[in-house]
Amino acid sequence: MAIPLLSILFFLFALIAPIPISSSPSRTLLQDPDLVVQDVERSINTSRRQLGYLSCGTGNPIDDCWRCDTNWDKNRQRLADCAIGFGKNAIGGRNGRIYVVTDNTDDDPVNPKPGTLRHAVVQDEPLWIIFARDMVIQLKQELVMNSYKTIDGRGASVHIANGPCITIHYVTNIIIHGINIHDCKQSGNGNIRSSPRHVGWWTVSDGDGVSIFASSHVWVDHCSLSNCHDGLIDAIHGSTAITISNNYMTHHDKVMLLGHRDSYIEDKNMQVTVAFNHFGEGLVQRMPRCRHGYFHVVNNDYTHWEMYAIGGSAAPTINSQGNRFLAPNIRSSKEVTKREETPESEWKSWNWRSEGDLMLNGAFFTPSGAGASAVYARASSLSARPSSLVGTMTTTAGALACKKGRQC
Repeated sequence: MAIPLLSILFFLFALIAPIPISSSPSRTLLQDPDLVVQDVERSINTSRRQLGYLSCGTGNPIDDCWRCDTNWDKNRQRLADCAIGFGKNAIGGRNGRIYVVTDNTDDDPVNPKPGTLRHAVVQDEPLWIIFARDMVIQLKQELVMNSYKTIDGRGASVHIANGPCITIHYVTNIIIHGINIHDCKQSGNGNIRSSPRHVGWWTVSDGDGVSIFASSHVWVDHCSLSNCHDGLIDAIHGSTAITISNNYMTHHDKVMLLGHRDSYIEDKNMQVTVAFNHFGEGLVQRMPRCRHGYFHVVNNDYTHWEMYAIGGSAAPTINSQGNRFLAPNIRSSKEVTKREETPESEWKSWNWRSEGDLMLNGAFFTPSGAGASAVYARASSLSARPSSLVGTMTTTAGALACKKGRQC
């Protein structure tokens, strides 16, 4: 649908208008899950930009693929056709049956009860997992997923919070959509079921919101993530074919790690698209921090970062296109990029470039490498839209308040 001229002018004004920057608040982990949820929702509602609400015709190719459909709840699996980027072939539980989660009260890591989220994710068959009502799920151990699963939170307010969170470990074809993931903690030193036939001993976890380990064809879309023990979303140990899109991330230090360590050369095959996300209040660094592979960072909105936005080591290829970088009001200029503990004589040959990015409030990107080359063509996982459209494309980043019978 056409966007009225006044709406276009409003969004253009929002792009150039100063956005107040607040320091990361001191937050106390609350033991009552309901109180944690209330705290997170208050934070999101007060810090999210008030740019109006658009769901169709925003130029966001993922949203425009499905959000205009008033019958989205009857056509849920159509979402699997809307992925873009390196994770575009992640089908999740498409063509599987719908599994409705009805029980959030008793998480059993070894013998999960039917009707629980854990029982759903360990099954061997493809499943499209939805939720019967609003719920807070406080896990006792990591939620270890089996292949060909979609966790779809649309139509309910679903929080995985105040305990261990999601682990995608040696599997393929996973979609995580529309979930609030926050206050994630370490767990482990216990048995966890990963399939109907296998229970194994797991050591202490990192405490990530979403941990992707040696897995492929993964898509994390429209989730709200904050305040976890380690990373919000980490992908390591040869994981590849990943898209991280339309997420709203706040109140966290080390946001996103892509690549295990400098010596782990198997990550050279990693390909990750980071698109249409809003990096918001209280973030410090790693949006993302990359190693070895190919990373397309496209049409994201960076409104807060304290140390740096995009960093890396071990010669990754980073292709930054059409992003909006608003530097914090702490100095006259602020570098977007950081090469971790590497001399310029080495990093000057790394292929890092910025194309069409909007730099505001003294933000600047330090490019390196050969410029427009065939290497960058491999890293271009989708066509970037103009950075002037980032405001409209990311306005509703994060978990959506979808109502049945209405456009989402």
